[in-house]
Amino acid sequence: MRVVLLNTYDLGRQPFGLASPAAWLKRAGHEVTCIDLSRDRLPADVVAGVGLAAFYLPMHTATRLALPVIARLRALNPSLPIAAYGLYAPLNDALLRESGVSMVLGPESEEDLVDAVGALGASGASSAMGAKPLPRLAFIQPDRTGLPALDRYASLRMPDGSHKVVGATDATRGCKHRCRHCPIVPVYDGQFRVVPVDVVLADVRAQVADGATHITFGDPDFFNGPTHARKLVEALHDEFPSVTYDVIIKVEHLLQQRELLPVLVRTGCLFVTSAVESVDDDVLAKLEKGHTRADFLAAAALCRAEGLTLVPTFVAFTPWTTLDGYRDLQEVVDTAGLTSHVSPVQWGIRLLVTWQSRLLELADIQKVIGRFDRKTLTFPWRHPDPRVDDLQQHMMQLAAAPRLRTDVPYLDEPWYC
Repeated sequence: MRVVLLNTYDLGRQPFGLASPAAWLKRAGHEVTCIDLSRDRLPADVVAGVGLAAFYLPMHTATRLALPVIARLRALNPSLPIAAYGLYAPLNDALLRESGVSMVLGPESEEDLVDAVGALGASGASSAMGAKPLPRLAFIQPDRTGLPALDRYASLRMPDGSHKVVGATDATRGCKHRCRHCPIVPVYDGQFRVVPVDVVLADVRAQVADGATHITFGDPDFFNGPTHARKLVEALHDEFPSVTYDVIIKVEHLLQQRELLPVLVRTGCLFVTSAVESVDDDVLAKLEKGHTRADFLAAAALCRAEGLTLVPTFVAFTPWTTLDGYRDLQEVVDTAGLTSHVSPVQWGIRLLVTWQSRLLELADIQKVIGRFDRKTLTFPWRHPDPRVDDLQQHMMQLAAAPRLRTDVPYLDEPWYC
């Protein structure tokens, strides 16, 4: 059967979420076409001879962009079976089904996609499928054949003005933590999966052969499995000593696994992204981030001492943000010497309250949100102080202006989620 896998947005990276299921489907004998709509237009004959179209929905922006494409495919072929898979598929199950999606699968969906295509081939008809409990897959090397070349995606800008071609892969999936605002939590609920080192290296090897000189690990937290992380980066560096990489690590893990920071530096880690979110301890407690303001400053100092670039990210605007608190955030970051490390968009990020979010447990949130907005896929909220909302809009306008940061390495993708 011919299957079309579609991606609308994945942070400017060549989508792992197309390459992995493509490998599984091809192994099962199916013909697979991957279309990355973040780089290419939708072909006019996209539904010709297709038995299933499946949309990869790893994040909020990808889901919003997918909905009009789903509508277009339904108009072109009303009987075409359409699936949605990835983190944001089960989070928006009802809306996707109302839009014509008959199969809603989660982020560990490779095997389920193969089964679904097999069932379609046997019966010739689509049957409704929903997300199942998270399986434990026997991971295989992704197949990136047919995807746009790596140099068409976001690149890594270096302080000297040069750039690196970037590949991307996952060493783990999910997260063992349950931060209240994180969209991973309603789906994984504290679970994570480890991708074997040899499978990760095989994927890296293929991307290096295609020109990658830097690898971005998309794991929600690279130190969820610290022993696995160490084995992987040492093996990576042994095989590709000139290839650099970046990872995402929680503040608390930077402190708990501080003995691994020199290992990161030695094996070519150019920077660590950490979701700091706030420097207000009350806000951090509401978000259940697992760290404090003091922890952030301690982690920043540790990274500085080891020569490891720390790139903090923030949810700068929440219902609890005050003008004084926002000024405090800027002053703390500046005092820590991290202002140039922060992507401009981070100064304007607004808390997203999505369907099934644990934020809905909070009375503070219930008081400020409106009805679920099917266009934005969020519960919209207004700050009690209109000046805070005005400031957030102003900061997002500033972030949209072209701006080069040359003090530290950074990925030149301008958006975030």
